Amino acid sequence: MQLVFDGHNDVLLRLWHNDKKGQDPVQEFIGGTSQGHIDARRAKAGGLAGGFCAIYIPSGDLILQEPDANGHYVTPLAAPLQRQPSLDIAMEKMAIAYRLERAGGWKICRSTADIRKAIYDNIFAAVLHMEGCEAIDEDLDALEVFYAAGLRSLGPVWSRHNAFGHGVPFAYPMSPDTAPGLTDAGFELVKRCNELGILIDLAHITEKGFWDVAKTSDQPLIASHSNAHALTGVARNLTDRQMDAIKESRGLAGLNYAVTMLRPDARDDADTPLSDMVRHIDYMVERMGIDCVALGSDFDGATVPAEIADAAGNQNLVAALKAAGYSEEELAKMCRENWLRVLAQAWHEPT
Repeated sequence: MQLVFDGHNDVLLRLWHNDKKGQDPVQEFIGGTSQGHIDARRAKAGGLAGGFCAIYIPSGDLILQEPDANGHYVTPLAAPLQRQPSLDIAMEKMAIAYRLERAGGWKICRSTADIRKAIYDNIFAAVLHMEGCEAIDEDLDALEVFYAAGLRSLGPVWSRHNAFGHGVPFAYPMSPDTAPGLTDAGFELVKRCNELGILIDLAHITEKGFWDVAKTSDQPLIASHSNAHALTGVARNLTDRQMDAIKESRGLAGLNYAVTMLRPDARDDADTPLSDMVRHIDYMVERMGIDCVALGSDFDGATVPAEIADAAGNQNLVAALKAAGYSEEELAKMCRENWLRVLAQAWHEPT
């Protein structure tokens, strides 16, 4: 079994929703559930040793559009969010993360040594990630507090605009060059993340925003859960030019398991073959090299192929990649070692 450290999941969103309904998020994660994609039992069964756990503020007004007769769709961007309610939700999700750690459900990791130790100890290695920075003020005071509480990764935007930049819509076919990039506050956010050692994720930002970060940041360029635009032309996927920049920075892109970002027709259909996942991996490896490709499942945040189904099915992808000719060394890089390399650099760890 190739243990996987995964670039993105939304398990905290599911646990938070169920907590609001009166359910116990700690019991749900540790004891297991039939809901969603990730709990401790299914993670262990599928070799999911850890990953980036997103603190994401949901947009109540977002309704994914159905494809037209040509299979095309454009979902309007969700409206910007107010800061105070966003901060409240972010704090509630952080509290769930800490309750899980106290109960032994996972380990909140602040270094690659923490990640490796958690994997060795057979406990889920959770890295706290903020997906869209609506909870952070433009003066960045809250960023200091979140960092002290364990935040080690953030995406300036989700697929909506905020004080720091502009996001891309869920649309097909569409270029990622849909709106402006970083705001003045966004440039300051990137600089402060560089100083603190917080990884910057470009998965939902516009193409202009991607280049704004590229010219400002001293980190490897990271798109934690994005695929190849040349194969599936959704706005969320990476162009060849973006992948070239990721390669030049020795960054990485994590394969998103979302079927809408894998299928040639971009439809939300779980009957999507593993060959579509391998096709995107092959393309990204050919374009960027094996050291710049990883996994970023989007578990609990998207429809994934039925042959994967949930975290317990992760090794089905590993087997498909092995059958496609990838060696155990190459699989180890894609499954976890590439992530640990870029994290060590973003987090200012000694070489």
